[in-house]
Amino acid sequence: MRHVQFEPRRALRAARILAADPDDLPQVFTIIESLSWDTLARVARRMQSSDAGRRLYEARPDIVERLADRAALARLPEGSLGRAYLAFVERENISAEGIRAASEIGMTNEVSLPPDLAWVHRWMRDTHDLWHAATGYSGDVLGETALLAFSFAQTWNPAIALVIVIGLSKTTSGADRGRAARRTILDGFRRGRRAAWLPGQDWDALLAQPLSDVRARLSLGAPPVYTKIRSSELNAAA
Repeated sequence: MRHVQFEPRRALRAARILAADPDDLPQVFTIIESLSWDTLARVARRMQSSDAGRRLYEARPDIVERLADRAALARLPEGSLGRAYLAFVERENISAEGIRAASEIGMTNEVSLPPDLAWVHRWMRDTHDLWHAATGYSGDVLGETALLAFSFAQTWNPAIALVIVIGLSKTTSGADRGRAARRTILDGFRRGRRAAWLPGQDWDALLAQPLSDVRARLSLGAPPVYTKIRSSELNAAA
């Protein structure tokens, strides 16, 4: 049976809070929980349409334990996806466990997901920062919005579209900066359309692979060049 998540008023309340504070990560998960409609069911169906995706869907791996082991990641080859992921989370001062905790704070709906869709949600959440490392977007507000545009092109999740609108409102003020930010975000969407379908990838198996090979295999192209916009800059301007 299709599982639908649709609470627009709750999503809009969270959106107002997120617009005031782009670092309030639990609000992102509240929006995702409230406005994703049938996205998880669609992702689950597509995963089962390929051999690799079906194996993941049936095994339902938990990648957080692997990503939390920074000593093991540091032993991976220089230039590998795993090392790039480690550099990303250390640079941004984040962790897979912290993102999971933010998700648990933000997702408070009393209606629980079926086990298979709950795993799809966890997989999308827990691999998000691997998408950062693979695509080359940083964790600044503009980089995050561009990666969400990439994600929207891959999943057509209406909740992600709302978060992108918030990101656009925060990053496109000023003529010159606004044009550059819009180009970066639009390029994220275009890259998502061209790329292989990332939800169905075995990310654990890719960690030890050279990042350049991963980008070629997934048709990601070269990492983007853009001027980062940090939330601290936006707060100072406000």
